[in-house]
Amino acid sequence: MDTGTHIVMGTALCGLSLADPVVSSDSVTMTAVFIGLVSGSLIPDIDTVLKLRNNAVYISNHRGITHSIPAILLWPLAIAVLLSFIFPSAAFFHVWAWTFLAVFLHVFVDIFNSYGTQALRPFSNHWVALGVINTFDPIIFSLHIVAIAFWLFGADPILTFLILYGVLFVYYLLRFAVKAAVKNAVRHTVPNAESIFIAPTMHFFQWRVAASDASCHYVGRAYGRSVTIYDRFDREPMPESPYIDAAMEDPNIQAFVSFSPIYRWSVSYIDDLYEVRLIDLRYRSKEYYPFVAVAHIDQNLKVVNSYTGWIFSEAKLRKKLKFIPNS
Repeated sequence: MDTGTHIVMGTALCGLSLADPVVSSDSVTMTAVFIGLVSGSLIPDIDTVLKLRNNAVYISNHRGITHSIPAILLWPLAIAVLLSFIFPSAAFFHVWAWTFLAVFLHVFVDIFNSYGTQALRPFSNHWVALGVINTFDPIIFSLHIVAIAFWLFGADPILTFLILYGVLFVYYLLRFAVKAAVKNAVRHTVPNAESIFIAPTMHFFQWRVAASDASCHYVGRAYGRSVTIYDRFDREPMPESPYIDAAMEDPNIQAFVSFSPIYRWSVSYIDDLYEVRLIDLRYRSKEYYPFVAVAHIDQNLKVVNSYTGWIFSEAKLRKKLKFIPNS
């Protein structure tokens, strides 16, 4: 989920923590728990700083080790130990337990996005991505804001947030039901599909759709059970070429391939350089495919520049690559 949603989730847990008599009866413990809940709701996303290095490192590692089983155990302990120095009289176990809940909930809700997490590490590096909730879901965010507002205006926080979680449970079940209906509709639209990717959007009934059969890739949108295919691309194996082999060894290209399950490729020759481009088909936006990986290879089979990430115009991509073709 996005940072704002994780913050309101942590705030909701603050209200729920008042069900713990140790928390509600001791102001020091309450303060420490509240800080632990908010910080625990955010700490797994500390790997966002990897963006400062480069997109390849960020894409390969975001929601990786920081969302793993060891991290779920270590983040609460680290936060609780730090808070014990600031609030020595706070009940350590209660601070740790509530912080653990916040960290666990952060990782748990992230698996419902299409990006997912490596929550099963170290037992498996598989990305767990259920793809039923958008990274920012306005309904989930708004429900939290409403519940927090009720708390601020005097409503019982325990009852308020228990009702909130009950409503959210039903909402998640509805999302699974809608996705199953969309997937069934895609199977009817692309009857021989070998793979189907369905991604949520901020709109309840609208979903991104990408599917592949033996000969083509299909890209479209679904509104409820109505599926519209916008683009179809021939599915061809990448040709054998030392230039392509060199490109596939580039960290940006490798990061893209590790992240994208469905993409198409293109190879072109520009100003004595071979350009290998991979285009993710899952995120079509206004007739454009913004998530790409590009590598330029010279005659000596050296990658002279490369890039992977989100880009919304060819001019901006060229600027990122620091490459201006000769006119």
